[in-house]
Amino acid sequence: MKYLLAFFIVTLFILSCKEEKGYSSIDPVNWEKRTLAPSGSDSMIVGSTYLSVYSQIYSQTEHVTHDLTATVSMRNINRADTVYLTRAQYFDTKGNLIRTYFNRTIYIAPMETIEIVIDENDKEGGTGANFLFDWTAATDVQEPHFEAVMISTSGQQGLSFASQGIRLE
Repeated sequence: MKYLLAFFIVTLFILSCKEEKGYSSIDPVNWEKRTLAPSGSDSMIVGSTYLSVYSQIYSQTEHVTHDLTATVSMRNINRADTVYLTRAQYFDTKGNLIRTYFNRTIYIAPMETIEIVIDENDKEGGTGANFLFDWTAATDVQEPHFEAVMISTSGQQGLSFASQGIRLE
């Protein structure tokens, strides 16, 4: 009876373990519902923004890293006008493309924020990961704002910092 009980407890423990996937959380935003047909408006400006994102940072030496969760925010800072993103690409430390989150025009409504979360267990980006965003907006509105917040907690200690996007074109 004692062995049967131990077997039952071990079986329950194994079945309750959930394997973590090593990908970013892309489920919270349904990109398909945000897709728009491109318009040929002449009154639009086109831009690209670079955003540094850290999946890991060095700790103690260059041989020890600390894993981080990154929240990438794509913000429309206009009160009345929509802005449009045409592509979001995620690159690793060496500049290799890891994944493209969307490669079609999506919208961000006025004062709305949409997010991509890079899970703490997703180490593909490394210590020098980054995003490139391509976007369009009407000529008389503010361009979209991009920022990332990186965080990790362990016990009673926490670490957090942020980075902001830089317009390239």
